[in-house]
Amino acid sequence: MPERRLQEVRRHLEKARLDALVVSHLPHVRYLSGFSGSNGLCVISLSRQSVFTDNRYRDQIRDEVEGFRIHVARAGLFEAAQKSGILKGVRRAGFEAQYVSFSAFRNLKRLFPELSLVPTRGIVEGVAAIKDDGEIESIRRAVAITDSVFSRILRILKPGIREMDVAAEIGYWHKKLGADGDGFEPIVASGVRGALPHARPTMRKIVKGEFVTIDLGCRVCGYHSDLTRTVAVGQPGKKARTIYRIVLEAQCKAIDAARAGVKSRFLDGLARRHIRRSGFGPYFSHSLGHGLGIEIHEPLRLSALSRDVLNAGNVVTVEPGIYIPGFGGVRIEDDILIREHNCEVLNKAPKELLIV
Repeated sequence: MPERRLQEVRRHLEKARLDALVVSHLPHVRYLSGFSGSNGLCVISLSRQSVFTDNRYRDQIRDEVEGFRIHVARAGLFEAAQKSGILKGVRRAGFEAQYVSFSAFRNLKRLFPELSLVPTRGIVEGVAAIKDDGEIESIRRAVAITDSVFSRILRILKPGIREMDVAAEIGYWHKKLGADGDGFEPIVASGVRGALPHARPTMRKIVKGEFVTIDLGCRVCGYHSDLTRTVAVGQPGKKARTIYRIVLEAQCKAIDAARAGVKSRFLDGLARRHIRRSGFGPYFSHSLGHGLGIEIHEPLRLSALSRDVLNAGNVVTVEPGIYIPGFGGVRIEDDILIREHNCEVLNKAPKELLIV
C-alpha cells in the first residue's frame, strides 16, 4: 500500500514540477511511511524516500516502517535531513505550507540555502482522500466500536447524570473495546446547551424531558469514526419532535443522493433546502459534512462553498443540524463510504428518535 501512495505523490510532484516534498504533518507522515510516533518527518524525492525521528523512537520506527530509509536524528529533524543528503541535487522542493511554522521555514531556508522551497497544499490530502481496502477496514472497525459505545451510553443516560460523566464513559469504553482512544473530545450537550454545535461537556446535570446531543468518535490504527445522535431523556415536547423529524429527513435526502460524481455542494443544498422550507433555515449554521480518515476533519467538505466532487472511495460524514438559542438543538451524523452508484452508511446505530 505505501508504494501506491508514494507513486501518487510523485505523480503530483511531477505535475507541479517539483523534485521533492518535505512532509512534516504527523498524520501524513504516518499515512505515507507507517510511522506513528510524535516526532517524525518524511522527505520524498522522485526516486528515494526517507523518514526521520529521534532516539526515543529508535526501535518503534524500525518495527513500523518498510520501504523507507530510516534516520534517527541526534539533533533536529531538518538538520538530519540535511546530513542525509536526501535533497542533494534537488532544485525545487515542496513543503506543507499550512503545517510549517515561520520559524521552521526559516530553519529550512538556513539549512538548504540553494534549494527553491515551494509552498504546497493538498498533495498528500488529495491522495489520502480515496481510501484503499485496508483503510476502509480500519474505519469500519472504528465505526463499529463507536456504535457499540453509543449503545452502552444509552444504558446510563438518565436525569441527574452529568454531561462530564457521560463523556468520561465514552472515553473509557472506546479504549475498553479496542480503540486507540477518542478521536476527539466528545460533545455532550443537554437541554438549551444543545444549541451549541461544538459544546464541551460540563458538570451540568441532565434534566427529564430534555434532548441530549452526543458526538463521539475513536481512532483505530490511526483512522477515525464520527457519530452524532440526539436522544430524549424522558418524553420530549412537540416542537422538539418536529425538529428531530426535519433533521432526520434532511440527512436521509442527502445520503440517498450521495454517489461518485456528485458535487459536494449539491448534497449540502439538498439538506439545507429541506431545513429551510421547513421553517428552520437560519438555524442550520454549519456545513453538511467533511472528509474522514487519518484525520477527523479531512479537507473534503460537503459545503455550499465547496468545489469538491465526490469520488468512489471517499469517506465523509453527513451531519445536518438545527440549533435554536434558548431552546436546544438536534444533530444526526453518520459516516458514509462513497461508491460508484450509491453510498454505504457505515454506522449501524439507530436513527429513529430514542427516548430513554
